[in-house]
Amino acid sequence: MRDKFSNALKDAMKAKDARRLSTVRLIQTAIKDRDIANRGLGKDPVSDEDILQILQKMVKQREESAKIYEDAGRAELAAQEREETEIIKSFMPEQLSEDKVRELCQSVISETGAHGLRDMGKCMNALKEKYPGQMDFAKASGVVKDMLK
Repeated sequence: MRDKFSNALKDAMKAKDARRLSTVRLIQTAIKDRDIANRGLGKDPVSDEDILQILQKMVKQREESAKIYEDAGRAELAAQEREETEIIKSFMPEQLSEDKVRELCQSVISETGAHGLRDMGKCMNALKEKYPGQMDFAKASGVVKDMLK
């Protein structure tokens, strides 16, 4: 994934795409920050799975910021945040549809033998392990919770 970001950075520079260039730099900085934090804790460098988590967090932050800007009447800043969100999402795997998420949640519940809300953690861990970066786990959590009630 790191090579993907390096190539995207070069392409953005060649195309003189300022928004894409700054967004890719933000991504690389976030990854480098996590690498440094891991090094301080004696952990391995950031894996591709960790990078996906970083990207998901960045998308969520930008969506929240865009909403705040819209509520404050700053449409141009909200548009900027949405552009950055789309750029970040372009590096992530294709997101699963809501129907597919429901289907996968149901299959994980069956596989784990979950019977009630106390088994929710087990189900969510299985989903995160099998489908990293492919679904919004906050929404999936709500689906699993509804199915286990």
